[in-house]
Amino acid sequence: MTDPVLSLSDAALSLMGNAGRVDILHDISLDVPKGETLGLIGPSGSGKSSLLMLMGGLETATSGSVTALGQDLTTMNEDQLARFRRDNMGVVFQSFHLIPTMTALENVATPLELAGHRDAFDRAAAELDAVGLSDRADHYPSQMSGGEQQRVALARASAPRPKILLADEPTGNLDETNGQAIMQLLFDLRDRHGATLIMVTHSRELASRCNRVVRLRDGRIDTAKAAA
Repeated sequence: MTDPVLSLSDAALSLMGNAGRVDILHDISLDVPKGETLGLIGPSGSGKSSLLMLMGGLETATSGSVTALGQDLTTMNEDQLARFRRDNMGVVFQSFHLIPTMTALENVATPLELAGHRDAFDRAAAELDAVGLSDRADHYPSQMSGGEQQRVALARASAPRPKILLADEPTGNLDETNGQAIMQLLFDLRDRHGATLIMVTHSRELASRCNRVVRLRDGRIDTAKAAA
């Protein structure tokens, strides 16, 4: 058996709030094999997004370990984590997080430029074409609909050809039609680049298309099973 792409062992997350320490995740142990599509589901406040942030090194485990592609994320500093994400991960957020002063093409090309790719703009143009937005390359986020902005965000996440693709409620801010389109694009991008896909979702349809679904409750894994 090959080593998992992502592995969490007794990972916990606590954060300090105004009222003191808040325990968010408790003793999470989970292996994600290469090529799997994993859905994280559960009620609001169950810790789904926090678990995704741990997997992406956007939060650091308070205890336990988080290993991605054989590297222990819990031992890395912020610069090391940023470089690791840049080289290995794509992240798609519910609220797009596009740079408002950049065109669609520039938004997609920027992470490629930061990674030193000389063909950044050619690759960015190809990714925009893959999500059906070639004709919107020179438009700014304010000139695009929510569905179009999420397509740009998908193109930006997939342009570096990441080994791991993380998506936090990728259809959460979209109507049903746009949500369906983004859902299909997400799986198309996974297949095109052979990425391991992990997503937080409230959509039963999206969860049903995953190889496996992990349900969280009160910051703990409640159940983990193959999708029906």
